Amino acid sequence: MAWLALGYFLAYIPYAMLVKAVSSGVSPPAGEPVDGLVLLPAAALGQLVVMPLFLMASGWWGYAGQREIPGVGRVRLPGRETLVAGFFTALIIGTTTLNFTFAGVSILLVLLLMRGGVLILSPLVDSARKRTVPGSAWAGLAFSLMAVSVALGDVNSYHLTLATVLSVFTYLVGYVGRFEIMSRVAKTGVKETDRRYFVEEHAAAPVFLVGILAAAALCGQAELRTGFTTFLGTSTAWAAVGIGMAYEVLFVFGTLIYLDRRVYTWCVPANRCASLLSGLVASYALAGLAGLPVPGNAQLLALVFIVTAIASLSYPAAVSWWRERGTRTRQVLFVCGGNTSRSPMAEVIARTHATQADGSARGVRFTSAGVSPARPGAPLVPAARTALAELGIRRVPGPAHPRRHRARPVTARLCRDSSVIYCMTRSHRDAVVALAPDAKSRTHCLDPHGDVPNPEGQPPEVYRQCADRIQELVRTRLHEFLGSGPGPDVRTAGLS
Repeated sequence: MAWLALGYFLAYIPYAMLVKAVSSGVSPPAGEPVDGLVLLPAAALGQLVVMPLFLMASGWWGYAGQREIPGVGRVRLPGRETLVAGFFTALIIGTTTLNFTFAGVSILLVLLLMRGGVLILSPLVDSARKRTVPGSAWAGLAFSLMAVSVALGDVNSYHLTLATVLSVFTYLVGYVGRFEIMSRVAKTGVKETDRRYFVEEHAAAPVFLVGILAAAALCGQAELRTGFTTFLGTSTAWAAVGIGMAYEVLFVFGTLIYLDRRVYTWCVPANRCASLLSGLVASYALAGLAGLPVPGNAQLLALVFIVTAIASLSYPAAVSWWRERGTRTRQVLFVCGGNTSRSPMAEVIARTHATQADGSARGVRFTSAGVSPARPGAPLVPAARTALAELGIRRVPGPAHPRRHRARPVTARLCRDSSVIYCMTRSHRDAVVALAPDAKSRTHCLDPHGDVPNPEGQPPEVYRQCADRIQELVRTRLHEFLGSGPGPDVRTAGLS
């Protein structure tokens, strides 16, 4: 997420500066201000050209769904819901660019109106989708409202037209529609599902935007008609095309942030903070390079409120991160289905290796749990104990002793308190990520190349084969986690 936010921040600076410079007439090709509606068609065409190049070059086009077209066959096309999401996203793209072009409105003020509005929307959308919204999110909403109020109250520092208000309103409507659909069909933590949404929405949005602008031009909108005709023959049109190309880059980063499995009250602050900081940089850069007015004091005060809102919204994730980093004891969690064979065997084997390690495992605790234990409190199955004994493991100090094990379900807190989580199958990993999205980056399959099959109900030799495989995988994973040698083989450890 940090890298996505950094990419969004870096991409937004040239985009915002270019839009404001062209619309204000301070960029070298322009020479005179260009109306926002005039430059919109060229910007939309610029993104429309770059979009398929990115989807093809990245290889992500293959995630798009296939539709049966009579007489043509199966082709990759967006589905109905992603088409609607693409329409709402087109509204966001068009108004984002338009909002920066209004005369007398600073970049920072526009960002405060747009970002503050989306910050306000995020806990409301999460609540509507029956997602848990912490008190810190409602505090963030209150600070966002204060920021917008302060910015709008500074009537002497800007000229806020009706067109600006309508454009920002349309922008927020676009986000309501987009977030509602994205919540239902994406944000799953499953790569294939989320990438499919990303690709299909991405492919539809620029097409919708060009279509909406072209329809308005044909219906007599003079500025848009100029944008599609005489303006495209000017040298400034290339700068406008560059606006669309720059937006394509930040669009990729921004959408990937929103598609994170976590609630919007977590994702939105990461996105909004990056864009507000980039807007501040762009505002002062244009003031220094082109003599445009700097943001007023009230706008800077509103920025402080927005940053406070972002801090409030980010508080739960920050506390979780601090607890994880600040604890001296690291915990390794092994997860399977019922927590009566595979994961407890991995726990016992890991603890045995740790007792024979060179000290690198000091301060590491090992535990296990199941995603759906049929009998919480059930002991380790006899065949698994026998398999461990055949490996030379009969007595292990502490709660990891094979005879002391009792099955338990995996919980969000257990995942949050674990430094790393190793799952026996991909379905187990998906279940853990769905339960504790914040632990996604720390949750892995014990075997990165395949699942560890469940030996339940199989002959004793199957349990022994399973234990052998788990032992090999645990040694490799502990070597990665501890950054030390693989440790001694438990079969030669002399434990009996």
